[in-house]
Amino acid sequence: MNRQALRTGLVVIAALLAVSFYASVFTVGQMQQALVLQFGRVRAVLNQTGEDRPGLYFKLPFMENVIIFDKRVLDLDLPVQTLLTADRQNLEVDAFARYRITDPLRFYQSVGNLGLANQRLASFANSSLRNVLARSTRDAIVKTDRMRLMNEIQDDVNRQAKSLGVEIVDLRMTRVDLPAQNSSAVYERMKTERKREAADIRANGDQIAATIRAKADRDVTVILAEANQKSEELRGEGDAEKNRILAEAFGKDPGFFAFYRSMQAYEAGLKGSDTRLVISPNSDFFRYFGDPQGRGRAATTGSTAGATR
Repeated sequence: MNRQALRTGLVVIAALLAVSFYASVFTVGQMQQALVLQFGRVRAVLNQTGEDRPGLYFKLPFMENVIIFDKRVLDLDLPVQTLLTADRQNLEVDAFARYRITDPLRFYQSVGNLGLANQRLASFANSSLRNVLARSTRDAIVKTDRMRLMNEIQDDVNRQAKSLGVEIVDLRMTRVDLPAQNSSAVYERMKTERKREAADIRANGDQIAATIRAKADRDVTVILAEANQKSEELRGEGDAEKNRILAEAFGKDPGFFAFYRSMQAYEAGLKGSDTRLVISPNSDFFRYFGDPQGRGRAATTGSTAGATR
């Protein structure tokens, strides 16, 4: 009986020692920092700087407790908010921040946990965004001065975050855009402006085309007039030259010239298959039909009569 009681007592004592050892040992990782609290009072800060190394630590069981904080860079996504710029333009701004806990003791005393810390930091960031962007124009925010404005916002939030034991590593605006209703209005205005510009360009093009067309028509008229004048001059010179040649030929052989002119008249007058001429058979037009020499019928008859006598 005594042995059984002794054995049970040893087992209970061993269990209590194991539980006490388990409750008194804790580890701090490479990416962690810790606060050791004794009845709510901070006794030690572990792995905050290079003096305290990560590893195995001991605490008083049931009298001390440990709070672990992340030492890595933490994310903070800010909600999209609509801001009014200095030139009275509404902009939708979407931003984010990256931060880390630099003073776990102050962090624990000011906010205590990451949820409340994110709320406070989001409030600081939203307030700084409104204050800084309200002094800037839309073009400066969107294009020309965006980097400087983001750095200014980050410095402002950092000054406020020091009271929480937090350092802002980075703060960026991911999207800056007009609200949906403003975007539609701007889009319609841009369409109207582009249509007006297109109408102006078309009107100018039509005017230039009409000018070019009128000049081309005038040039055509001038060129045709000059060409007609030149052709008439050349035709006149040709006719004159033709008449001169014919006159010289007529002077050299009047008989041949008369014969040639008669042949041309026969060709022009008897060209058709159903040519009809209302003319006297004794007409001088047919003189080469009765006499190859082309002498008149009266002359032919007279010479024949003289020969008979």
